[in-house]
Amino acid sequence: MNTATLTETAATAETLAAGFKDAFRTHPAGIALITAQTPEGPVGLTASSVASVGLDPAALAFSVTRATGSAGGILQASSYVVHLLDEPQLEMAQLFAVSGTERFTAEQGWETLPTGEPFLPNTRAAFRCRTLQSVAVGASTLVVAQVLDVHLGAPAAPLIYRDRAFHALGPAL
Repeated sequence: MNTATLTETAATAETLAAGFKDAFRTHPAGIALITAQTPEGPVGLTASSVASVGLDPAALAFSVTRATGSAGGILQASSYVVHLLDEPQLEMAQLFAVSGTERFTAEQGWETLPTGEPFLPNTRAAFRCRTLQSVAVGASTLVVAQVLDVHLGAPAAPLIYRDRAFHALGPAL
């Protein structure tokens, strides 16, 4: 490849990445909180990439952008809990979206499942899962997880993430 072709390729990759980010920044996504117990203690993160995959077996998918910190703990855990969040959990979503915030306090309402994972009981739904497959995609990891248990709570106004902000959805018109 000559220098002009390398420059064009880099510019095309930058343009593609910028357009991709712009498109998904304004595409609303549901919010989840993924938690696990590690030898160092509980870990958790806010995710907007959770999606259902299938029913037989019951499975979902999510991605994380690095294999360190909370994401690394979840990737290494034998099981974890994916909580689907609604408007009443806005503060929890914000706390777990930022590294270094105080987490898993008694005031936040955390419990521990008999299997050891941190569990937030006031969520609309929580799925105890184990990883079926994980695939490295650049700096991210795509995880396909089998659902082992389902915990259902009371639904509220759904919480979504769009254009770098959390929003609650009202009824459809």
